[in-house]
Amino acid sequence: MFKDKVLLITGGTGSFGSAVLNRFLYTDHFKEIRIFSRDEKKQDDMRTQLKNDKLKFYIGDVRDFHSINDATKGVDYIFHAAALKQVPSCEFFPIEATRTNVFGTQNLIDAAAANKVKKVICLSTDKAAYPINAMGISKALMEKVAIAASRNLTDTTVCLTRYGNVMASRGSVIPLFLKQIQSGQPVTITDPNMTRFLMSLDDAVDLVLFAFEHGNPGDLFVNKAPAGTIGDLAQALKELCKAENDVKIIGTRHGEKLYETLCTREEMQKAEDMGEFYRVPADNRDLNYAQYFSEGEASIASVADYHSHNTIQLGVEGMKELLSNLPLIRKEVFGDLNAIQYPD
Repeated sequence: MFKDKVLLITGGTGSFGSAVLNRFLYTDHFKEIRIFSRDEKKQDDMRTQLKNDKLKFYIGDVRDFHSINDATKGVDYIFHAAALKQVPSCEFFPIEATRTNVFGTQNLIDAAAANKVKKVICLSTDKAAYPINAMGISKALMEKVAIAASRNLTDTTVCLTRYGNVMASRGSVIPLFLKQIQSGQPVTITDPNMTRFLMSLDDAVDLVLFAFEHGNPGDLFVNKAPAGTIGDLAQALKELCKAENDVKIIGTRHGEKLYETLCTREEMQKAEDMGEFYRVPADNRDLNYAQYFSEGEASIASVADYHSHNTIQLGVEGMKELLSNLPLIRKEVFGDLNAIQYPD
């Protein structure tokens, strides 16, 4: 489905964009891949490193409709990965998170519709389910914007993917723990019983590709991911590094949950099990208020959320096996200089 097509990746110089490029750049999929971002330094680094004529670079910001509209002309498919996604940054600057994650997504969808893009996949996060912080709230509203737009588009299909922590991605805890272990510092843990979903960048790409192939307008796709506690993660890293660093409990930070939810019980009630994934079809009710206030769903009360406390728990040994396949660990711990390194 991708042969001779044009792909646009917003936020394309980050970890996710680099993982997509690693999957497609040297195949006959896509005749052109466009990288759209606002960071000229990262674009220059990627251009210099890859030196591939299939790559085209566009400087711009999803907050600016004109810049994203120009980049979207002639495009067949879009991965929308541009976002503000650091919890503390969004907590202190929530309006900035709103401008990028919400209005930026609307700009992208408007541009895609105007240019008759075939399909758009918007990337969301488990923090959008029952959100308690500004990043999650802005991503939850981004999902609503995408689903609302999907109802009225004829030439463009808009879908969503929602996933948990991408291991060793920018700002995640694994690079922090590894740096602390290598420098002999105490490993700082918020709460050893806190659980998080765990998936690799390749898993994230697989989820998006599945959405491209199977997505209907407004569909939300979720990967069935394992989880583990932060305490087990720190212990697994220490054992892989053969280190004896102390562990320092610093307490839960502002905006953090004990566990993350990938699918709410309201979504699980209508979710379709597709093997490795759940598909949650769009809520296509209209403004008939009886459907919201006087006509309920009795079955919802018997359905549980899908969250990082009730999914498969890896434990220390399972964590070690999963971590050992990460390029960062293969390079930094095992000395594999050929391990693929995705940029921050």
